Amino acid sequence: MDEAKRTYRDVETETKKDVRGIDGTDVKDAIGNAGDEARKDLGNMGDDLRHGSLDRETDKETETTVRQPETTWPR
Repeated sequence: MDEAKRTYRDVETETKKDVRGIDGTDVKDAIGNAGDEARKDLGNMGDDLRHGSLDRETDKETETTVRQPETTWPR
């Protein structure tokens, strides 16, 4: 499902960008395109984070060890 949503966001963003460019580009078009790209990237990142949290839940249910990243932060 995440791949379908990712593909939909990509197509939606490219379509909007193409439609905005029909009559030439100006500052409003550039701002709109940047906003669309940010929205798309945040949506994809949210799906990736959600997918990662679901993987952790599955790991907890099967009692496998999930390796935590090592921190280099001073204690």
